[in-house]
Order: sequence, then structure tokens, then C-alpha cells
Amino acid sequence: MTELIWEGKYKDGKRQGPVRIALPFQTIETVNESAQDRQRMLELFAAGREREWRNRLIWGDKKYVLPSLLPEFAGKVGLIYIDPPFDTGADFSYRATVPDEPDNGQDDATSFIKEPSILEQKAYRDTWGRGLDSYLQWSYETALLLRELLSETGSLYVHLDWRVVHYVKTVLDEVLGADRFQNEIVWQRSLPHGNIYYKFGSSHDTILRYSLTDNFTWNPQFVAHREEYLRDFYKFTEPDGRRYRLISCINPNPNRPNLTYEWRGVKRVWKFSRERMQRMHDEGLLVYSKSNIPSYKGYLDEMRGVPMQDIWTDIPPLMGGSREWIEYPTQKPEALLERIIKASSNEGDLVLDCFVGSGTAAAVSEKLNRRWIACDLSRFAIHTTRKRLLGIIGITPFVVQNLGKYERQAWQAAEFAANGKNRLEEQRQREIAYRNFVLDLYHSVNMSGNAWLHGTKGGRVVHVGAVDAPVTLTDVKAIAREAWKAVASSRDSPTKAGMDILGWEFAFELNELARQVAAESRIDVAFKKIPREVLDKKAVEQGDVKFFELGALSVQVKHESRDVILALTDFAIPTDDIPAEARKAIKHWSQLVDYWAVDWDFKNDTFHNQWQTYRTRKDPKIETQAKYTYAEPGRHTIVVKVIDILGNDTTKTVEVDVK
Repeated sequence: MTELIWEGKYKDGKRQGPVRIALPFQTIETVNESAQDRQRMLELFAAGREREWRNRLIWGDKKYVLPSLLPEFAGKVGLIYIDPPFDTGADFSYRATVPDEPDNGQDDATSFIKEPSILEQKAYRDTWGRGLDSYLQWSYETALLLRELLSETGSLYVHLDWRVVHYVKTVLDEVLGADRFQNEIVWQRSLPHGNIYYKFGSSHDTILRYSLTDNFTWNPQFVAHREEYLRDFYKFTEPDGRRYRLISCINPNPNRPNLTYEWRGVKRVWKFSRERMQRMHDEGLLVYSKSNIPSYKGYLDEMRGVPMQDIWTDIPPLMGGSREWIEYPTQKPEALLERIIKASSNEGDLVLDCFVGSGTAAAVSEKLNRRWIACDLSRFAIHTTRKRLLGIIGITPFVVQNLGKYERQAWQAAEFAANGKNRLEEQRQREIAYRNFVLDLYHSVNMSGNAWLHGTKGGRVVHVGAVDAPVTLTDVKAIAREAWKAVASSRDSPTKAGMDILGWEFAFELNELARQVAAESRIDVAFKKIPREVLDKKAVEQGDVKFFELGALSVQVKHESRDVILALTDFAIPTDDIPAEARKAIKHWSQLVDYWAVDWDFKNDTFHNQWQTYRTRKDPKIETQAKYTYAEPGRHTIVVKVIDILGNDTTKTVEVDVK
């Protein structure tokens, strides 16, 4: 067998496979789940019983997400559709919009291109960093994992273009078997264009279809007849308007003795039995020629159409005026995914898309009553997909997940070597090495001899949060106490201490409450998020790691009896990623809000998205108030989540006593 070889496929004579670390998923949000369903799910969990299925929207690198899906879904995915990068640097860029200022009544929205994050650049480097060699290795590793997830009756569709399709087909032939190749589908994705003076215009994509076995799910698809065909063949019309054509009753196979008989004076080999012919005659479905040869009526509305072939020219590309268009660069038409999903899956089957982008595969799967798992590395893609799903009437509950602390734990164990006498000592060594690593990235000086203070920078103390736990209010109080002790021990003690708290995650209520505690203690506190880019060696080597301060959200609460009204009153975020020209358009804090949601009864589990408002292309305005009526009196914790125009989220917790 001919084998395609690329640099990196073999190392020391052995093929290099994908990462095989299976990490647990963290559910960070549950969307559109009723209070009754929420309670039932909690009871099932408490009883140790299997909980009801929830569709999944997963934020993370497929390098870690796919192996983490294997323990639960190996051999269970009925359809996989992927639309991977096509060797273009724009794969992770997107157009963000600063919406109109709410008070001036003018259309002054400003758009800008949000460049890829460092993590997204890392994914691009992993894919194309060494050119075609790294792309082929990336394709090979992905195909191996997808093969393990695919069911015996499943199909894999890989959407590509002219740049790489011939290479990827060779890789897929190797992984799944050349005999498992089923179709090369050509989709005309654009109108005629290009410089036709020196080459033919490139206007199509290619979709490769594979299966694991010959027992794959297949539902033939049909397209409508062309108008000229209808005009030439369906020439006749019933009084009620039904169009039909006449089809000969003579059997093309002359060797059918059981169908050879005389009918109304004419002996032929017929297509139908005598009984069937009599029934058709009685129902007025037969039309006789002058020589008494019958033909039967074939009604247009009973025909399924033309069986779909492998060249698809009937699904137009999305244009700016399309109702579907959400201004996502790689967005595909729903009709394209509808055809694929209908052809290769049935209701209830599981569909996977690990490059979900604008969310087309997830949205169409939802509308066609399929279960789905959708993944993407881009935070903006996850946010775009969530908004798109919420626009579907009757959307079933789904969860938003990531690998969170588990990915960081694996990174810490792999990155920082330890040789202690026991596991506890090794863990301490890793924690110290990890803190020193983060302090160095933050350009701060190591500070020893303290439990909570780890470094100093510009006269401020620095705390580095753990990889596997959020920074809490209790942590802040302990840091503040130790900070004052450190300040007091200095010869030139300032009247006000300053501290930077670096963390991967922060407790919901932390920002406002901690700032109050810090203000009472005369401490200036800044909460800064440790970016996921820290996990990327290349980003660290290039000095591309930036620590951004948490957004600040202000919420006003009014309640009377059992009615509660929430109003957003202010919102501030770092605007470093917004170009200077676009920043000039920001006149009001609400322009930074793209979406916000409320969990009206947070129970210290997962944020349950029970109410939301968000901007769309059709309706760019956003509400700043929300109202809820509680069924019973009592004390309730409300969590508000805001997602800004860059796709980052900020949360706020408030308590209410309902009488």
C-alpha cells in the first residue's frame, strides 16, 4: 500500500499519535432548564442515577476535548461533521461590533476585526506552524480520535477546499481505510468570480464522506425537478390542478410470464398484475391510446424528486442580506448541514462537530431533533453559537462546558518536575515552581516567608491563585491581613497597601465584596486573570502573555412582595483589545454589553441561565432590566452573567429576601 510520509509522522521508527489524556469536563452553565427540570436533575444526581441527556457546547482545544470524550462516547457518535481550517490566517479572526450609543438615536455602530487570541494563534501554529507537515500530522491525529468516536452505523464528513483536500483524503484513507470512502461531494460555494484571464475560477468546496462499515445509516435525499423537465414531462393537469405525466404500463422486461396476459384486447408483458391493473382502471388512473395501450398517471406531488447526486449546485452561499447571516467568516448555510444530517442520521442520533464556528451544525441538529456535541477553541465561537441556539423556538436545555482546572492540573504535573520523598512533597514542589513561573511572567519579584503573599511588583504585593481552585472572599481577607503585616514591617510603610491578586478563576461574588473589604482595610486591590496562554510554551517564549484586570459590573435590585427587578447600571472592562478608533465610539457603558443572563435561584452548583437578552444582527438593541416573580417567599441568591463584545464574561451575585 502506498503511504504518505511527512516530517513528524514517525519518531524513532514509531508513528506519533494524538494526546491520550482523558480529562473530566466542568459544566460552567446550564441553559434553558426549568426549575422543575433542575430539581429533578439534582435528585437524580443525589440518588446516583443516570441524569437526563443534555446537549453540550464545549469550549476547548479539540486536542484535549476529543480524548476526553472517548470514555463516554467511544463508538457512539452517529454522525461527525467537521469544517477544519483551510490554511488561512483568518480562521480565528472575527468581526466585533461596538453598537450604537443608546441615547443619541443615530446609527453609529462601529465594527473592527478582533485578532486571534494567543491560544487561537497556538492552535493555528499547531496546525500550520511547520507548513503542510504539521497540517498532515494534525489531520492524522484528529482522524484517529474521530474514528474511535464514530459508531458502526456512523458517517464522517470532512469539509475542505482545493488547498488540502487531496492530501487529507490520503490521510483519511490510511486511518479509516480506502474501502471506507463513500463520496466526494462538490458544493458550489460561491458565485462565479476570480481572475478568469489566467485560470478557471475557484468556486467550490469538497466534502469527503467516510464510514466505518457497510452498515451505515443512509436516508436518500432528493431535489426538485428542473422547471424545463416539468414543462416537458408533466404536461397534463387534473380539474383540481394536480399535474401528472403518462407512464407506459408495458414492462421493459419481456421475460415475465406471470405478468403476460391480455388486457382489454391487447396482450403484452405488463408492469402490474391483472388485479392491480383493474384497480387502477377503476380509480381512473389509466389513460388509453388509440390502439388501446394503457398508460398510468404519475402525479407530480407523489414524486420525491431527483435522487441527490454528488455535485451540489442548488444550495447558494450566504450573502450579507441572508436572514441566516450572522457575520461569522466561515459560516455555512443551514441547508447544507440539513442535507448532510438528514442523509446520515435519524432522530435521536448523536451529531458531533468539533469546529463548530458559527454553530450551524448544532443549530440544524437541534431543529432536526438530533442530540449534539459542539466544540470550539474560540471563546467567541462558543458565545456566537449560544446566542444562535437561544434564537431557536423551543430550544431544549443544553450545557456549556470546558476542561477548566483539570486541564491546568495536567499541565502543572507535566510542566514542573518534582522528586520529593512522597506525593505530598512533590505536590508542594510543583506548586512552588508553578508560582515562581507565573510571578516571572508577571514580571514580579519572588517573596518568600509568607503563606499568602508570593511576590512584589512596583511596591505592590502579589498573590498567585492555585490552578485548581477559584480565588474566594476568604482568600482575599487572608491576603489583606498578611499584606498589612508585610507593609508594617517595612521601614517606609505607606498609609495604604496595594495588592495584585492573580487567579485562573474567581468566585462569583468576589469582585464587589472583596473590593469593599479591601477599601475598609485601606488596601488598593486589583484582580487579574491568569490567561490560558500561560499553558503555551511558544506564547511564553515570545512574551505574549498579558494579564487583564477583571471587569466590574454594577447591578441595582428593586423588589416588592415577590417581584424582583434587576437593572444593570454600569459595566467596565479593559479595552486593550479594542482598536483606538473603535474605542472612540464607546460613549456609554452599555455599548460594551453583548449579552447578559440571570440565574434567579443560584444553588452553589452551576450557573443556570433562566433569562437572557442579547444583541442580534436583526435587533442590535439590548435590554438593561429584567423582572422575575418568585413562587414562594424566602432568601434567594441571584447571579448575573454579562458577556462583553469580545466574548469575555463577568459575573455578579446579589441576595434578595422575598416576602
